[in-house]
Amino acid sequence: MRFIKIFFWGSLISFLGTLPLSNLNVTAMQISLGESIHNAMIFSLGTLTAEIIIVRIILAGIEWVRKQKKLFRLFEWMTFFIIAAFAAGSFIATGKAHESKNILLDNHLNRFILGMVMSLLNPAHIPFWFGWSAVLFSKNILIPKPVYYSVYIIAIGLGTFLANCIYIYGGRILINKVTANQHLINYAVGVAFAIAAIVQLVKIIWFASPMEKLNKANPV
Repeated sequence: MRFIKIFFWGSLISFLGTLPLSNLNVTAMQISLGESIHNAMIFSLGTLTAEIIIVRIILAGIEWVRKQKKLFRLFEWMTFFIIAAFAAGSFIATGKAHESKNILLDNHLNRFILGMVMSLLNPAHIPFWFGWSAVLFSKNILIPKPVYYSVYIIAIGLGTFLANCIYIYGGRILINKVTANQHLINYAVGVAFAIAAIVQLVKIIWFASPMEKLNKANPV
């Protein structure tokens, strides 16, 4: 039963977290349209490979971070500023025209390597998976054992891949919508990030963090 819970939550969180417009899924969509679905799949495999490596590193270090209360508090503030920066960038982008071509694709770099590099450089992975992993630990869904970590990581990879497939196979329909309503999409994304930033700020100031709840439930 625990395996099912871990797999369900890992894949669901990953799938929903990958659905919003990002540089990674838009690039996968553009590769499917400009090159081939095969290349887009290879790119997607590269992004999820890097993502699961990052998650595994987070899981390996989460026990140490639990003991570093000041460091974790600093990390929470960093998360807030990153989300706020995303919100500001999206609002600024609403008044600008965007080219549909991605300059990152003007090269002969292997698409798997390109996907890995872009995913490794994505600043959102660490706060996203650190936060959600802490929540799953605090709810006693995820347990610090290698076998459960393996199920969790496989589920994350599957969720990311399925969400990317929506962009890869629905690329032509999505690109038309994006082109026609880019300013509205940027505004909506900006609002979503702004709300997330406010929620994060409220949690930092008034509520115990997921990691603090985990420490109370399982003292170190």
